Amino acid sequence: MNKLKAILIFSFAICWVQLQAQDKTISLYEGAAPGSEGWKHKEAEMYSDLFKTQVVYNVTDPSLLLYKPKGKANKTSIIIAPGGGFQSLSINREGKDLAKELAKKGITAFVLKYRLLETKSNDPAREMMANLKDRKQFDKKTAPIKEMAGNDIKTAISYIREHAKELGIDPQKLGVIGFSAGASVILESVFHSEEETLPNFAASIYGGPSNDILEADMPASEIPLFISAASDDQLGLAPRSIDLYNKWLPSGYPVELHVYANGGHGFGMGTQGLPVDTWYKRFEDWLLQFEFLNKQ
Repeated sequence: MNKLKAILIFSFAICWVQLQAQDKTISLYEGAAPGSEGWKHKEAEMYSDLFKTQVVYNVTDPSLLLYKPKGKANKTSIIIAPGGGFQSLSINREGKDLAKELAKKGITAFVLKYRLLETKSNDPAREMMANLKDRKQFDKKTAPIKEMAGNDIKTAISYIREHAKELGIDPQKLGVIGFSAGASVILESVFHSEEETLPNFAASIYGGPSNDILEADMPASEIPLFISAASDDQLGLAPRSIDLYNKWLPSGYPVELHVYANGGHGFGMGTQGLPVDTWYKRFEDWLLQFEFLNKQ
């Protein structure tokens, strides 16, 4: 076999595996998304050598990547919101990799590609780090994006519930999980939602909830919450996870917190040879406890 033929076969195999893993892409809006109709930039994807993972940026057409259950479905669905500082999405380590794991357990998983701050260079990670040098200005720029992303996840919840029958899911067994900035996105659906867009359970992974979230009234429905973070988070966000736990606890709503000694920010579904590598197993235990997951 010559070298070119081998490369073509390998490339085809990779594409086939990716197509098998992801079942469908669902656009959340017909036409331009409300509030960003004038956006002209184009969605792109790259490997970030700074973040050491694949990232998506310049999302203008919010969508859901659907991962159907493998084997017996349990009617639970989970929307996954990757992080990336509202500048990019850590699409594999905080999105697709978890979706595939949940699908193996019988859960219908969706990776949410929500709207982001425009990247003007071809390196969203480095551009974000540069923007963070003026945190006040960065927060001002991202404020409208956070609102749009919050609308995107609420639209996603509405879509899934409206299409529950064809998706084979229970509309009252719909959860959300977010990483870093994605945790802020999922909390928008928890705290700033009408009843029809409230999730049934939620998970915040190394999130940094704003004071606005931490001071908001608790949701009317008793939403169980799972929280995980690492003490050595480079962004210093571990205390924010503890603050979120302390907000839930007095309400009597179910809440579980895991803070690992090491793991840093952005551990996601990565492997570091540390106890934090198994955080998602603790999440699965939690789902089992609340009957959102069936015993295998």
